Amino acid sequence: MNYNQTIEYLFSRLPMFHRIGAAAYKADLNNTLALMEFLKHPEKKFKSVHIAGTNGKGSCSHTLASIFQSAGYKTGLYTSPHLKDFRERIKIDGKMISEEEVISFTKHTKSFIEKVEPSFFEITVGMCFDYFAKQKVDIAIVETGLGGRLDSTNVITPELSCITNISLDHTNLLGDTLKKIAAEKAGIIKKNVPVVVGETTEIKSVFENKAAEMRSSIVFADQQWQTKNIFQTENALRLTVFNNEKEFEIENQLSGFYQIKNSKTVLSCCAILKANGWNINDEDILQGFKKVKTNTGLRGRWDILQTQPTVVADIAHNEAGIGALLEQVSKTKFNHLHIVLGMVKDKDINKVLSLFPTSAKYYFCQPDLPRALPVADLQALASQQNLLGEKHFLVQHALNAAKSIAAADDLILVTGSNFVVAEII
Repeated sequence: MNYNQTIEYLFSRLPMFHRIGAAAYKADLNNTLALMEFLKHPEKKFKSVHIAGTNGKGSCSHTLASIFQSAGYKTGLYTSPHLKDFRERIKIDGKMISEEEVISFTKHTKSFIEKVEPSFFEITVGMCFDYFAKQKVDIAIVETGLGGRLDSTNVITPELSCITNISLDHTNLLGDTLKKIAAEKAGIIKKNVPVVVGETTEIKSVFENKAAEMRSSIVFADQQWQTKNIFQTENALRLTVFNNEKEFEIENQLSGFYQIKNSKTVLSCCAILKANGWNINDEDILQGFKKVKTNTGLRGRWDILQTQPTVVADIAHNEAGIGALLEQVSKTKFNHLHIVLGMVKDKDINKVLSLFPTSAKYYFCQPDLPRALPVADLQALASQQNLLGEKHFLVQHALNAAKSIAAADDLILVTGSNFVVAEII
């Protein structure tokens, strides 16, 4: 098989959560453990940092990877889902896994795939860990896919566990309360492995109790750091992050204001890793923030695609993420607001829609995958919230319509789903 045939085989043969939703979710680690045994346990052959959370885990993962790269370490990075190319999920020093490696791994595991029938995510994790082990990375930053306790990535024993934040998302799989979701995310905490939690909330005790059970030290990043001198340019977020001992003048290439929280989380991670022997100095940290997109290729976080009119793409897709995004919008200068919006079915649609401003003009659309919320349904639900606009079956048509109407000083926001953003980047 060539590369395109290999990807088609993986996409068609294996159930994919990002396409079909809950039907692809495996609520145990049995397949992953069997795959690790088949591959001769690559998960034990490299050091790692494990990152979970409802929002922000992608930004934190990429930033931490960028910092390790700046410090001269051979750095693996595993994230999901991809936006345009499957190989975005698996990178070393910002470079995607090669097509040849994908072909070779799939050929090697084909008998396992056809016997065990793992999910797409399970086989992708296996491919990643096998690749990192063979390439002898110094460190791998591994982002969970869904939850934590039963996530396929949760077979590693990392140097550090990190949980960015908790909010309601995937409630049909992870639980319908913050406490239940926190318990799932806390499942990545390993015995005697330190843990960083990004935010202190009413479910703080869930993490403290799990850390105590595992005899792991725990810190809450928002209690360790304060911020001042915050301002945004077109291409960066500048801020000072400080405590009683340190002060960092950060220029973050991820320019959204919601990166303030993520910056604290990353700095707490760096402090622990440095204390535990990793050679990361202050300049490495600053360069890691400054070049995070350049070093890792991250897209889709307050991603300014053009100006006059300004077009911004952001993958925010749940209540907390959309709330943070719209706070960013409220701090942005523009004349009129145009929103290109598409969503998937398994979200709390009404809660998310209730956050959007009624003053914007909407261009409803439907990403090209089975999980997509039909555009007619989205428009009908939005109209109940007095969000009015036109419908387009294709994402690109919706964006083109917005561009045809928007004036030079207007803002066009493309959001609601990873998959909407993927189609226009």
